[in-house]
Amino acid sequence: MPPVLELDHQQRPSLPDVFSSVRLTQSRGFWRRVLGFLGPGFLISVGYMDPGNWATDLAGGSRYGYTLLSVIMISNLMAILLQSLALKLGIASERDLAQACRETYSRPTAIFLWLFAEVAIGACDLAEVIGSAIALQLLFHIPLLIGVLITGTDVLLILLLQNRGFRYLEALVITLIGTIAVLFGIEIFLSRPEWLAIARNLVVPSAAIVTNPKMLYIAISILGATVMPHNLYLHSSIVQTRDYKRTSEGKREAIRFANIDSATALMLALFVNAAILVLAAAVFHKGGHFEVAEIGDAYKLLTPMLGFTGASTMFALALLASGQNSTITGTLAGQVVMEGFIHLRLAPWLRRLITRSLAIIPTVIVTFLYGERGTANLLILSQVILSMQLSFAVFPLVALTSDRKRMGEFVNHIWLKYLSYAVALLIAGLNLWLLIQIFRGR
Repeated sequence: MPPVLELDHQQRPSLPDVFSSVRLTQSRGFWRRVLGFLGPGFLISVGYMDPGNWATDLAGGSRYGYTLLSVIMISNLMAILLQSLALKLGIASERDLAQACRETYSRPTAIFLWLFAEVAIGACDLAEVIGSAIALQLLFHIPLLIGVLITGTDVLLILLLQNRGFRYLEALVITLIGTIAVLFGIEIFLSRPEWLAIARNLVVPSAAIVTNPKMLYIAISILGATVMPHNLYLHSSIVQTRDYKRTSEGKREAIRFANIDSATALMLALFVNAAILVLAAAVFHKGGHFEVAEIGDAYKLLTPMLGFTGASTMFALALLASGQNSTITGTLAGQVVMEGFIHLRLAPWLRRLITRSLAIIPTVIVTFLYGERGTANLLILSQVILSMQLSFAVFPLVALTSDRKRMGEFVNHIWLKYLSYAVALLIAGLNLWLLIQIFRGR
């Protein structure tokens, strides 16, 4: 394939190389049908447990204990709702979010939305670069700058898996997610957290989250790290990899099973995110270490504070798995938004090279000038940037799925339409409040 290809974009399917490429069983058995649709939700859930989440969850847990668990829960519920809309758009209209925006809005608006989507992908990739480099440093004592450069070679793994088939890509992702979940499950057991405090803070938000500007900053960064805008574009695309019947009945079944896949995967992501914050609260906050926002510090403190040899290594291995996992979805999302918005198709290796270069350059500069502390601050900032981009993906998504002309019988019910707009307005309002607090210097 040449590096750059102009698309015959009229009704061209999303990610045409893998469109409708995953065969489904003809069995009527419920669980066998579910297994056929299992995969896209887990690719999406990767973005909800990437290294950016680690920085925000560690900062939140070490500074404020279990208080911000409610933010993780609310963010996850928002993610389930928005990803449900994204997959429904892809299946019902057979267009991904980028394609639908291009076909609905004026060219200047489409270009505007594309640029914001690219910023979101860049911010996400920034977190992956930093997280993977830190993991390599912790595990193999590779200098941070060299680790940042090594992360650029992961494109070879992505290309190999894409060539073998989409199911191989999904299998690797699910394996890595399982690894992360098991490792954190062990560490949570060892940390002996306060289960009653966890339960209370999961369901009852604290007023201090809004009134305390520093806590609000971490809360918004958790929101940005959890509800990632570029994953809305990606989900609306990769649900179309299944070879379901493109009929009303076939689409309805596909939406049903895709929602099961998505909700299951995102609940697993909730467990991982909550586990990181709980671990930080139970070990660092309880032990009087209130400023453990840096992944390297957490690594050094875990083994002596837990009293378990290998706790730090498990933590670093989970971080490496997280960074590599997120790389895959970042590349795919980049292809979706570029092809959908501007009808330009890049070879995957070139698309990956451009995205990774844009992430590596600022990381190298910050690492060189400020060292590990600078990369920790950059991680949290990247998640705030992601949160700022959310509205530019969420409002079009809600509007498009509420458009009967586009969605037909699958259009949002009136209650779902208003609930979705309420979530979109809440996200926009929280971001505006954060900006006001930042400009006030508080």
